[in-house]
Amino acid sequence: DYFRFSKSGYYPDLLLPVENGTVTLGDGVTVLWAEIDATENSVGTHNITVSVDELTAEVKAEIIDAELDFSDFLYTNWYHTDCLMTYYNFEAFSDEYWRVCENYLKTAREYGMNCVLTPLFTPALDTQIGKERPTVQLVDVKLTKGVYSFNFDKLTKWIEMARRCGVEYFECSHFYTQWGARHAPKIMATVNGEYKRIFGWETDSTSEEYLTFLRSVMRALVNHLKKRGVDHRCVFHIADEPHKEHLPTYKKGKRAVSGILKDYIVMDALSDFEFFKKGVVKSPIPCCDHIQPFIDAGVPGLWTYYCCGQNYKGSNRYHSMPSARNRSIGMQMYKYKLVGFAHWGFNYYQNESSYNPTNPFLDSCGEKWIPAGDAFTVYPAPDGSAYDSIRGAVFYDALQDMRAMQLAEELYSHDEVVKAIEEVLGFELRFDTCVYTSSEMLAVRERVNEMIKAAKA
Repeated sequence: DYFRFSKSGYYPDLLLPVENGTVTLGDGVTVLWAEIDATENSVGTHNITVSVDELTAEVKAEIIDAELDFSDFLYTNWYHTDCLMTYYNFEAFSDEYWRVCENYLKTAREYGMNCVLTPLFTPALDTQIGKERPTVQLVDVKLTKGVYSFNFDKLTKWIEMARRCGVEYFECSHFYTQWGARHAPKIMATVNGEYKRIFGWETDSTSEEYLTFLRSVMRALVNHLKKRGVDHRCVFHIADEPHKEHLPTYKKGKRAVSGILKDYIVMDALSDFEFFKKGVVKSPIPCCDHIQPFIDAGVPGLWTYYCCGQNYKGSNRYHSMPSARNRSIGMQMYKYKLVGFAHWGFNYYQNESSYNPTNPFLDSCGEKWIPAGDAFTVYPAPDGSAYDSIRGAVFYDALQDMRAMQLAEELYSHDEVVKAIEEVLGFELRFDTCVYTSSEMLAVRERVNEMIKAAKA
């Protein structure tokens, strides 16, 4: 139930740019996706002519005299630069690396992303035990006679690149490995003139040698971020998706940096309420199908996420799901006053554990690892830019829905807006209830628009 497709095949998602304003229709089905840029257009109703061969249709688009504010909600979709290196075959930190990374980040920003996963060290994510992903470490480390020193030039260049793209927040990569916080991430350093790996899978996360390094680099990093004026635009991670049995290891790992990061947001994707209940994590990011206990507890500054496992009734953005189900997340986040959303796959073009690259145009499930569409929302263009997708564009619609609801709240109240939404839906809106048809979703937004128009009249 609540899926459009159940078999492998070719389905609409990839959005190729129109060349010279003309599309040549081939055999089979051609999908045309049009977006209207309202920034330079006047308030009121505009007539738009759409012509296909001999057929012409008139479409009306109304621009409301109101502007949406996108400043105080954080959206991160994990940005995997090593996947770009593998696909395009260039080296880390080459001129081509920086050019392509900036292209992709511009596209991410155009569709709502304002926070970027920043690889202080090669992210310890989706990596086969004992193996490693290509090095994308932004912090240069030197170890001389037992003393660490650090260079942040690459990180500075990364921050400047992001800000040129309009991305103002930085999600610092995790300090320990995924699913348990048992090991250190891959750390490369120059040791007495030799560039080599000094920590990794062989390093116990609670070893004093690694904790000494971690405290040293974090003190230097915080000072650098302060000088750049972005320290309070950063969020920090300990380890991704720990479970209840990992509490002792996670707690010890966090304790190593808690004093250094006491004035900053430290958050992780996790769904076991015990982490919050015991005060180990003050800023949890529960997945949307485990979020209710966190909502009931009134967790401040709450985020949510979804990925491959959130597929029953709630919102997600697989290829097989109707777009309305994708877009529902906006009104869900609005009702429960969330302040952030995270997803793991902006451009993950690899299989499980990252030991084999995949072709995103032919394989959207990581070699039958995950539901199709979970791993990425953009496709690699030949020129090093990113092709967008229907799923990415629709998720941006969800963010705009949320912003419109917040604007309506300024004119009415939160309770009144939620009541209006649920009157249209005919049921209580929760994270395990969403809409499955376009007509329902568009009716919700139309009601919100009408409320804004009425108050502005």
